Amino acid sequence: MALRRVISLSASEDRLEKLIQERLQPGINKEEIDRRIWDLFGEVWCVMFTDLAGFSRRVATFGIIHFLQIIYESQRLLVPIIEDYDGILLKTEGDSMLVIFRNVAKGLECCKKMHQVLKDYNKTKPEEDHIVLCIGLGYGKMLRIGDEDVYGAEVNAASKLGEDTAGPWEVLVTNSVKENAKGISNITFEHIDFIPPGADAAYRVIFQ
Repeated sequence: MALRRVISLSASEDRLEKLIQERLQPGINKEEIDRRIWDLFGEVWCVMFTDLAGFSRRVATFGIIHFLQIIYESQRLLVPIIEDYDGILLKTEGDSMLVIFRNVAKGLECCKKMHQVLKDYNKTKPEEDHIVLCIGLGYGKMLRIGDEDVYGAEVNAASKLGEDTAGPWEVLVTNSVKENAKGISNITFEHIDFIPPGADAAYRVIFQ
């Protein structure tokens, strides 16, 4: 299985690299190359970026080893939840995770469950060991390259919302997430002033 995954990823990256190189050639029809790239790699996903609140403060106060412990614990608690909601964890970078879901409902339900589990966990821990989550969600067509990364406007917007904008326990989403969440009960959306690049509007999710 591991060998097959490496071959698959290498084939995707190799094909994309060749098309990008072809796109750089003088006089090439870039629109045609772009269509080929989207045909090969374009998929619709709900993308999630998570971040842990208080990185700089905790490192300054308790040291980097303590924060590595927090990262380890967060992944131990959250990765099984992601799997329960059929999410695919593409990668982790420091205290952040990049996850994709096939639909908005699974992404939002996963957000709610992650918050519930972490809040219950924090009740039994001293404050310095609390795990506090920030989340950004986007939804739409994006380029998925193997099982390593995704690229697109909704990816950029979700990253900005989750890693740079959301406060403790906030779930911030693009307007595309809101539009595709119709019919989901026990949830409302509160408009926020900040609009991330790549989105037309953004909202704070309120779980009832």
